[in-house]
Amino acid sequence: FPPEERAAKFGLLGGAGAAGIVLGPAIGGLLGEFGPRLPFVAAGVVSLLAALALWLKFPETLPPEKRRAFTLARANPLGTLIQMARLPFVFGILVALLLMSLASQATMTIWAFLLIERFDWSPLHIGISVAVYGALLAGVQGALTGVAIARIGPLRTAALGVLAGTVAFAILALAASGSMLYLGIVIGAFGGLTFPALQGLMSSRVDEDAQGELQGAVASIIAIAAICGPLVMPPIFAAFSDAQGAYLPGAPFVLSSLLTALAGMWLWRTIRRHLGGEAHA
Repeated sequence: FPPEERAAKFGLLGGAGAAGIVLGPAIGGLLGEFGPRLPFVAAGVVSLLAALALWLKFPETLPPEKRRAFTLARANPLGTLIQMARLPFVFGILVALLLMSLASQATMTIWAFLLIERFDWSPLHIGISVAVYGALLAGVQGALTGVAIARIGPLRTAALGVLAGTVAFAILALAASGSMLYLGIVIGAFGGLTFPALQGLMSSRVDEDAQGELQGAVASIIAIAAICGPLVMPPIFAAFSDAQGAYLPGAPFVLSSLLTALAGMWLWRTIRRHLGGEAHA
């Protein structure tokens, strides 16, 4: 796809991933009724079918004359990040993505614990909340990203997503009722606008023979956050959920809100420094 269409396509990919958040637990739960191992067997079969489909139905789109030779130095996470560091604008966005990925780890690591501690919710109610968020995120990324970028541009779309994420995390941190929690979920789904908009911006500034390398760098950033998140968020939750000191089980989401706001400020600095007048367009 041409550069100007890529952000919308990244939104579709994100929407597909969010749809998996909804469908995966439902299918896994249904198959689990027939045996605890069956969901894993099914996941393996589906993954194999996906690999075969990719191999047989998705040929390389980059013409041979635009491909670069394979080098082991660039075919690893560290080498990829070093390569991206040579592109200051792209690397600046990757730093912001790291901060936002760390922020999202509060949801990934302590969501169920928070809802049990705060509201004494059952697994069913917790599952419904995850499904609602996944459905909303799929709708926002799959249907609204392209529309938003077409109307207000990728920079404003990313800024809107950062603002939504900052506000949503603050609401989740302080939610005193289920309705307030769901308000945070609804607003938080609009945070899904940020990633595809920023991926589109980066993709348009990376050479055609490095597009896969860029996506590898994004995946590495998300993986780094996934490593750090469980080491940070659960201890904060534990420290603020016991009988000693201040009681605020949503404390990890306070950190998430601050991290998202910091990512927004970093993005503004990066855009102002490297795009200049385009930031005001």
